[in-house]
Amino acid sequence: MATATTSSVIHCFPPIVNLRLPLSHRQLFAKRSVVAFSTKPCPSPPPLIAGKYQSPNLRTVLACGATRRKAPATSAPPLPEGDDGNVRRVLQFILWIAEGVYILWLFLLPYAPGDPVWAISSDTVNSLVGLSLNFFFILPLMNSAFLIPYMAIRLNEPNAQNTPRRPSQLGSVMTNGARFVGLIGGAICLISTLWALYGRPDGNFGGVSGRLEFLLSYLGSERLAYAFIWDICLYIIFQPWLIGDNIQNVEKSKVGLVNYLRFVPAVGLVVYLLCLNLDEEL
Repeated sequence: MATATTSSVIHCFPPIVNLRLPLSHRQLFAKRSVVAFSTKPCPSPPPLIAGKYQSPNLRTVLACGATRRKAPATSAPPLPEGDDGNVRRVLQFILWIAEGVYILWLFLLPYAPGDPVWAISSDTVNSLVGLSLNFFFILPLMNSAFLIPYMAIRLNEPNAQNTPRRPSQLGSVMTNGARFVGLIGGAICLISTLWALYGRPDGNFGGVSGRLEFLLSYLGSERLAYAFIWDICLYIIFQPWLIGDNIQNVEKSKVGLVNYLRFVPAVGLVVYLLCLNLDEEL
């Protein structure tokens, strides 16, 4: 009985060196739609001996068909890296420093011409109201106090989730009326310049040289006029910067003209407003 059992086991399990896989991996995976379970007992395969048997069919690597999930379309763009990001940070730092110097020197410290804010007199307040009327209700002392932070905040990386796809109604009205504003603003600049040089010839205001001399003495005695000179100098820097960042909104045939005149104070802004492409959505 033991001899018969031993012969049967040897017959069922052939030697490892003669072991052959009945099917290739292609044949194994050819039909996977039907799964059948056989009740016929089958002896377990013999253990593989490391280093003595290794079928090439067992080393086949199946490629995974899964793909990496795509990022949402509304995800924010990555922060700028390299030189571009460093330049932005440096410019922002310079602008915030300029804002601090502007506030300290023109508002708080007593070293600039005229009175600081904490020692302002009634005559200065009346002068401020009069200058505001002359400048279309714009306070000369507050221009760059808000313009400098605006220029610094513009350097932040835009967030795609918070960027409006369409302009607001106020933005549409301002865009459609840009040429009208440019014409009115250009005319006012021209009239103001001529008035400063030749206005009221019978009022004993003197000639051009006398008026320039009065202007210099006025700038050296009034804090408001002195601050307005600061605003003019800062605007000379910001105007070509702003127009250059929005040059894509200009008509293609006039890009060269606007790009050249944007460095001329006031004139570049007027030309930019007159040459806007209103046919496309800005």
